[in-house]
Order: sequence, then structure tokens, then C-alpha cells
Amino acid sequence: MSLAALPTAASVGLVLIGLLIVGLLAWIGFTLSRRKVADATAAATAAEANAKLEAATITSGAKSAAELVRRQAEEEAAVLRVRAEAAEQRAEEIRRGAEDRASEVRREAELRASDVRREAESEAQSIRDDLREQRLEMERREHRLTEREERLDEQHRSIEERQTGLTAQLAELDRRKAEIRDLEEERRRILEGVANLTTEQARAELVAAIEAEAKRHAHTIVRDIERQAQDEGEIKARKIITGAVQRLASEQTSESVVSVVHLPSDDMKGRIIGREGRNIRSFEQTTGVNLIIDDTPEAVLLSCFDPVRRETARLTLDSLVLDGRIHPSRIEEIYERSKGEVAELCERAAEDAMADVGITDLHPELIRTMGLLRYRTSYGQNVLKHLIESAHIAGMMAAELGLDVKRCKRGAFLHDIGKALTHESEGSHAIVGADLARKYGEDDDVVHCIEAHHNEVEVRTVEAVLTQAADAVSGGRPGARRESLEAYVQRLERLEEIAMHHDGVEKVFAMQAGREIRVMVMPDAVDDIAAQVMARDIAKQVEEELTYPGQIRVTVVRESRATEVAK
Repeated sequence: MSLAALPTAASVGLVLIGLLIVGLLAWIGFTLSRRKVADATAAATAAEANAKLEAATITSGAKSAAELVRRQAEEEAAVLRVRAEAAEQRAEEIRRGAEDRASEVRREAELRASDVRREAESEAQSIRDDLREQRLEMERREHRLTEREERLDEQHRSIEERQTGLTAQLAELDRRKAEIRDLEEERRRILEGVANLTTEQARAELVAAIEAEAKRHAHTIVRDIERQAQDEGEIKARKIITGAVQRLASEQTSESVVSVVHLPSDDMKGRIIGREGRNIRSFEQTTGVNLIIDDTPEAVLLSCFDPVRRETARLTLDSLVLDGRIHPSRIEEIYERSKGEVAELCERAAEDAMADVGITDLHPELIRTMGLLRYRTSYGQNVLKHLIESAHIAGMMAAELGLDVKRCKRGAFLHDIGKALTHESEGSHAIVGADLARKYGEDDDVVHCIEAHHNEVEVRTVEAVLTQAADAVSGGRPGARRESLEAYVQRLERLEEIAMHHDGVEKVFAMQAGREIRVMVMPDAVDDIAAQVMARDIAKQVEEELTYPGQIRVTVVRESRATEVAK
């Protein structure tokens, strides 16, 4: 429906409302007529009056309703007219805007078309210029090619002329060479006839004579050099070793197997022994060291072949004497603490030895292993002191020979490090020490010094030879080693090793200078009968394998403990 048709629709609405009102009035009249027919009785007058009154009332209500509907319809018609006028104005604005946009688009299209046309003309002109330049360049290239072809033709003609001349010269040279060969052949025949020798025979005799003369001369020179080198080498080696030994200032005392512990008074001996000797038994059982109490005033003796074990026992007894509380549980507590102190002392001794030698970059594990050698001896000589001496000797000899002093010192200082682990690993201490040094990043030359110092590996370097010499000088000086002590220590170690190989053994201690073996067994693994059998087997094995003076007592200790803590 268009906007112009809206007033007609409002008129139709008014007509419909009027018809509705007329229908309503007709229906009311019809109803009243029916009521009049029904009430045609005596009350006709009153009913008629009432009907008229009701008809007037209904008529006035219908008129009021019709007036209200007419006013509402007129208001709606006015609103619709206003909306129609606004819609017409909006449509006119849209039409004008469309016309303006169309004209603007048309102008932009014309401008764009003119720009494109100008660009196309410019590009076409540029292409024409490029084609002109390319045509000119092609013409110039063709001209240069023509000139180059002419020059090549001239060069080819000159080369052909030169080749012809060279061919003639070569033919002349070949003729002259043939003449020279004929002359040389004639001269050789004349020389061979005069010397009665062919050319090959003469050359061979000349070479043989020169070679024989050179060999005789070289042999004479080599023999003189070897003799001079040997004489000078022996003198120089003797001088170097003698100088190193003279410059070395070291102690010449051997290690002992007995430590003395001083007491504040003789009354302390009774407290150390304890009631019925329980303290001394517990001390020896815990530490594995013999505690000797004799008439020596204010002193007791600790005897053990293992220096680490003896030093741990000495620190334990010193602490117990200082504390004053001596009983089995306290002995075990102080012993555990003393083991840590000994470990610290070993590490400090290794650091002091490194500072003495001038080595600062050893691996921490090598330092810890080196510290264990503080209490280890070799034929009565302290191994750690032996390594320090060897390092100094090797350094002095290396300086005399012009070698790397630091490397020679390092190889000699570490050559016996395997002695700290020999009982833990299979093989000789040289091989064990070399594997340990190689594991913790030591140089290959240093490792070779360690593994070759007893000729278990073929010596390949001068540093290894110096390590062997330093080891021999340090161990062979007067008073350095004592064979009997080493044999004694080896016998005690073998005693403990024999006992440890039996099942159920927890700890083994060689006591009383090797006259007694105390074997601590696990009570839940070995019963009383098995303990007796073990003691008899160990004694029999000791009789078969070892040679010793006197008798050796084998004591198997089986002890059960029950511990609870009151909280």
C-alpha cells in the first residue's frame, strides 16, 4: 500500500465503525420489539416507558462510544498522515543523496579513466624508448662482434704462420739431437774400449766405493758419539742423582707399631681396666687394638700393626681419659667420633703434602685417597713421606735435565697412591693407582709414570724413568726402610684376611702382636656350635699357610645385644 492511500483507509475504518453502531442499534431495536410482544400484557405502558428509557440510555451510550471511536480514528489518521509526510521527505532525501553519489562516482570514474589512460600512454612511451635502446645496443654488439671476428682471423693467420716456422725448427732440433746421440754413443764406445768396462759396471763400482767409504766413516762417527754419550751420560746421571740425594733433607726414622698414651695419674689405669676388666675388653673389641697396662708410670701402650686403627684408638683413649666417663657404651660412642677425626687428619695431611710439593689441582677424591697413606707404611717407611721425598727428587732431576718439573713431580707424587686401595681392588698397587688417576682426569704421562714405576708396563717416557729413579733413591737411602717390620705387618694382615674369608664374620682383629686373632661373628648367622667349628677351621688354615714363632690363639666372639630407647 502506498503512502497516498492511507487517508482512504482511515475513511473506510470510520464507515465500518458507523456500520457497527447501526447494527448495534438494530439489534437493540429487535430485542425491544421482541420484549414488547412478550409483555403485551397489562404492564405494556410501564414496559414501554422503561424500554424507551433504556433505548434512550443505550442510544446515548452508543453515541458516546461512536464519538470516542471517531476521535481515536481521526487521531490515528493524523498520526498516519504525519508519518506518511515524513516518509515522503526521507524518500526525497534518499533520492537526492543517490543522485549526488551517482554523479560523484561518475566523476571519480572519469578521473580514474583519465589517469589510467595517461599511465598507459607513459608506459607505452617507456617501452618504445627501451626498444629503441635495445635496438641500438644490438647494433653496437654486432659491430663489435664483426671487429672481433676480423681480429681473430688475423690472429689465426699469424698462428698458422708461426706453427709452420716451429715445425721447421722442431725438425731441425730432431736432426741435431740425432747427431748428438750418435756422437755420445761413439764417445761411450771409445771410453768402454779404453776402460774395458761398460757404463753400468763403472757406475756400480763407483757407487759401491762411495757407499763403503760412507759406511766406514759413519760407523766411526757413531761409535765415537756412543762412547762419548755413554761416558758423559753416566757422569751426568751420577752427578744428577748425587746432587738430588745431597739436596734432600728428610727424616730417617722408621714407623713404630706402638703408641704411648700419657695419663694424668696412675689412678686412671684402674678406671680404664674397669670392673673385672670389662672396659679394657670392650676397648680392645671395639677398636681392634691391644691395650697394654704395665708398671710404666702415668702411661699405657697401644699396640697394633695397622697405623690407622692404632691412631683411632689413641684418639679414643685420649678423649675417654679427658672426659673421665669410661664404660662400654661410651667407648663405642667416642670411637665412632674418633674415626671421623682421623679422616679429617688424613685429608689435612694430604693437603699439607700437596702444599709441600707445590701441587694444587688434584681431584678431591684423589686428595681423600692420598690422605689414607699418612698412616700406611712400606717396609717401615711412611708412604706419604716417601711420596713427598720422591716428588722432590724427581723435580730436582727434571730441572737438571731440562724437563717439565711440574709433570715429573706430579708423577712421582702419585706413583704409590694405589697402596691406599690395594686391599679393596684386585691387582698390584701400580695398576690400581694408574686406574684411579685415569678415572679422575690425570694426564696420560702422569698415569704412565704410575703404572710403569715397577716395570709392570713397558716404560715409554723420560718422566716414567725419573719416577723409577726417585722411588729407588727415596726407598734405598739409609734408614728409610726395615724389612722385618714389613714382614711382620704382612703376617698380621694375612691372619686377618684368612679369618675374614669365612661366612658370617663381621670384624677381625689381630691382637697381641699376632699371637691372638679375635673374630666377631653375626649372632643370627653363626650359632655356638658353628662358632666352635669356625675357630678350629681358622686355626687349621693358619697352621697350613703361615710360618710364625710360638702359638696363635683364635677367639670367635658371638655376642647378641638388645637395645631400646626410653622416651
